[in-house]
Formats: sequence, C-alpha cells, structure tokens
Amino acid sequence: MSERPAWVDEHGQMVFDVFAKACTSRGTLEHVTGRWGILAMVALRDGTFRFNALRRRVHGVSEKMLAQTLQALERDGFVIRDAQPTIPPKVEYSLTPAGARIADLLATLVEFVESGMPDVMAANARYDEAKGL
Repeated sequence: MSERPAWVDEHGQMVFDVFAKACTSRGTLEHVTGRWGILAMVALRDGTFRFNALRRRVHGVSEKMLAQTLQALERDGFVIRDAQPTIPPKVEYSLTPAGARIADLLATLVEFVESGMPDVMAANARYDEAKGL
C-alpha cells in the first residue's frame, strides 16, 4: 500500500495547513506574499503588461527576480503568460481570475500599510529614541 500525500487526510480529503512544515500551501503563500510577488500581483490589477513595462512599474526588481516571480505565479495559476509569435516576440502578463482575487486582497493590505505609515514612522522614532539609535 502506498503512502498518501501529506495534504490528503485519512478520509481521502485534501487538507492544507500553511503552518505545517511540509504543506504545499507554504510555497504558494511565499510566492504571493514575497516582496516581488505582492508588487507584481498588485501592479497587474491595472491590466496586462509586457515584461519591461511591468519591471518599470515595480521599481527595484531585477530582470531575473521578476522573471522568477512571474514564473512561480504562473505555475501556481495566478498569472497568465501570453507569448505571441511575432518578430520580435511579444510577451504579455495578466492575472487569472484566482490571481485577481488574491491581488485584490493584497491591494487592501498595501493600502492599509500605506495609510498607516505616519503611525509607523512615529513608532519607529519612539523606538529609536528609546534604544538610543
């Protein structure tokens, strides 16, 4: 008898627990919530982007990191890569319906962080002062 995968319970139901070390959902969470994953997903809420346009939108990301991020998000089913057979090749990226749902949630988080920055900056100053930094 073969051993069942870690995400299948004794009743044959798929169960995922991001807190479990071996759960496959951890990798997906890392792809979505990593620095470049969040920024790429939220940027793609604005529509379809060619690679270099998306790279310009996500300031600071290297070509290699953006390519790896988009590949992981595509593999997870959140991003669509549309390579058109033209000369030169034209590649565009957009969100799948699942990607759009996650991007909306991430955008809410980004907006919350941005709107709370005055409080964060004040907390930083208090902390630094108390620590003598």
